[in-house]
Amino acid sequence: MERQQTLASSSSSSSSSPPAEDAWVDSYLKLLPQWQSLTSSNQEQMVKVFSLMKPGMLFQYEPELDAFLQFLIWRFSIWVDKPTPGNGLMNLRYRDERAIEARGKVRTGLEGPGLTVSQKIWYCVATVGGQYLWARLQSFSAFRRWGDSDQRSLVRRGWFLLQRVEGLYRAASFVNILVFLYSGRYRCLTERLLRARLVYGSPNMNRAVSFEYMNRQLVWNEFSEMLLLLLPLLNSSSMKSFLRPFSKDKSSSSAGDENLCPICQANPSIPFLALPCQHRYCYYCLRTRCSAAPSFRCSRCNEPVVAMQRHGSVDNLAQKQ
Repeated sequence: MERQQTLASSSSSSSSSPPAEDAWVDSYLKLLPQWQSLTSSNQEQMVKVFSLMKPGMLFQYEPELDAFLQFLIWRFSIWVDKPTPGNGLMNLRYRDERAIEARGKVRTGLEGPGLTVSQKIWYCVATVGGQYLWARLQSFSAFRRWGDSDQRSLVRRGWFLLQRVEGLYRAASFVNILVFLYSGRYRCLTERLLRARLVYGSPNMNRAVSFEYMNRQLVWNEFSEMLLLLLPLLNSSSMKSFLRPFSKDKSSSSAGDENLCPICQANPSIPFLALPCQHRYCYYCLRTRCSAAPSFRCSRCNEPVVAMQRHGSVDNLAQKQ
């Protein structure tokens, strides 16, 4: 009985005193300082973590980071006879082409052992060490300004030697690409020197990469570049006059308001007539079109405009430049 009385009293008190309308505002104002203190402490911790990292610090060590990432990829893929992530998606693996040439013809073209230990090490030296040393040498020579005319003759010779070596390497890479497109054996100079060829890892496994999206992207890029090249060369008035005979709405175009300028579709503030057809234009619209295109034709009748005359006067005649 006492429990029922207490429940009834609590329900009556709760029903009789509902929360105020601005109670959530008071709660928000009470909790706001705690929230601000938490966020400020987190921001201070993040600032302290990155306070010692100067702007551009990682840029100084970019070649080292690239070499380290390339080494990790080589260590956990080629060194343990596994394909790289990209080659794995395309179902490709490296094969020692020297063993295949010594063995002779193969049945399916996919047999053969993987790379030897010496081939793996030389692959790491060429791809990781070679690229790192070349990047560091280029940055060092550019920072020391080896190519300046006021440098010593020995330094300038070293600069010219680097340029020639780079040119020879690019020429050899270009020739190797042409040979690769013809034979399909070695895609880079490192693979050709090491006789390491990419072959299918499994003859019954399809590639996990779909080139459909890539093909669509390439087609759209070429189409957009073609439009960017051709659109500035096209004349809008010439295109309109060319497409006017094929237009279906000929009655509405012929019944248009003759008092409006056919270029800006507004009432001409300084009306001028195009001669000899005598259609009304704005002075600035007509003068701009005649200056841009010497063979400008009237936008209404496609008649060549040879002169322009102020509307309402016969004496003010200006020949088109």
